[in-house]
Formats: sequence, structure tokens, C-alpha cells
Amino acid sequence: MKPKILVVDDEPDALEILGFKLKEAGYVPLLAKDGTRAIALARDERPALIVLDLMLPEVDGLEVCKILRQDPSTAAIPILMLTARATEMDRVIGLELGADDYVTKPFSPRELVLRIKKLLGRVKAADEPVTQLRFGSLEVDVPKHRVTVQGEPVALTATEFKLLELLARRRGRVQTRERLLQDVWGYDNPIDSRTVDTHMRRLREKIGSAADYLETIRGVGYRFKAEG
Repeated sequence: MKPKILVVDDEPDALEILGFKLKEAGYVPLLAKDGTRAIALARDERPALIVLDLMLPEVDGLEVCKILRQDPSTAAIPILMLTARATEMDRVIGLELGADDYVTKPFSPRELVLRIKKLLGRVKAADEPVTQLRFGSLEVDVPKHRVTVQGEPVALTATEFKLLELLARRRGRVQTRERLLQDVWGYDNPIDSRTVDTHMRRLREKIGSAADYLETIRGVGYRFKAEG
């Protein structure tokens, strides 16, 4: 099946051009002119990626990003923000809320399609089954349930190991506390997100210098940095 790409922009011309370019590149474009429609489409269609303009009527792009990241059903969808050059603070806030990448306006539709391909490729690579994960001085041996930092073994509980492995496999993508409670702890109805925070604090303490890979996204959850 062709990947679905949700494009959210209040400019009809931009939607038309991007929709055409995405079809040309082999994708199925889903188009939304406002934040409310974007949230509904994201939940119903589960696109492979979302291109999200920050300047939207009703619900702006930052709020849309926050809502999607807090919903376990949409939390893992990569988000590529569209932002004006002058709104640097919005760009920073957007990345903190869980956007995966950004493109500044004005932009080339061809460049945007290339950025989409690159981001989807990164997500696919992060999902590929591997038995060993290596990031600088941090090594995770999945079959042996063994973690080392700078060659020294680190004693982790089974839950701490699973939490680190899951974040590393999904590197570059924000994982909400609710999503982690479901995927690591198996809670169907997550209630107390402090469980995640407590384990993250202990995990960071144990892996020492490698804790820099574990990034807190304020008000949302955590992300394993795609690059050290």
C-alpha cells in the first residue's frame, strides 16, 4: 500500500501543489485546512507522516502537535513542521512538543518531498529488527539483555532494559508517557504517568554519560535522540 501523507495548511494553493507533488512521488495525500480537521484525519487514517503548518485557524499547529503526541493512537506518527523564518521560538517549541523535523517557508515542494522521504526512511530504519543497538559509548545487546557504557556493564532491571530498548528502537520519535505505559508496562488504561518518570530517572542515573541520549519533551514524554 502507498503511504498516506497528511498535509495541514490553510492555504488552498499550497495544499493543491503539495497534493499533486505527493501523488507524483507515489504517496496518497490527505489534505486538511485547519487543526480540527487535521486531528480527526490523523486519528481516523493513521498516516505515515504529517506535514503540519504552524499558522492555522481555530487550533494552531503547536496545539495540534501537542494533542497528537498526547494521544497514544497518533503519538508515533512523524511530524514535519512548516514554519515562517521569523518564528524561531515557535520552531523551538514545536520541536520540544514532539515535531521530528521542520521546513521554513517559503520552500520548494520538491525539497519538501525529499525531506519527507528522508524522514520516513529514518523511521523505517529505527523499526527494523536488530539484535544489537550501538550509539557512541552505549551498547544494548538485546538477546543477552546486556547494556554497556564505555565497555562497562550496567545492571538494569527487566523493566529498565525494556524501556531503554524501546526508546532506542524508536529513536528520533517522541514517546508519550501513556504510550510507554502501554508498550513497556502493558497497562491498557494508563493512570499514573509518574511510574515512567521514576524509571527514567533511575535509568539515567545508571547509564551515566549515555543519559544524554534520553531527551525529555516537556509536557509530553521522552525521545531517544536520533544522533548523539
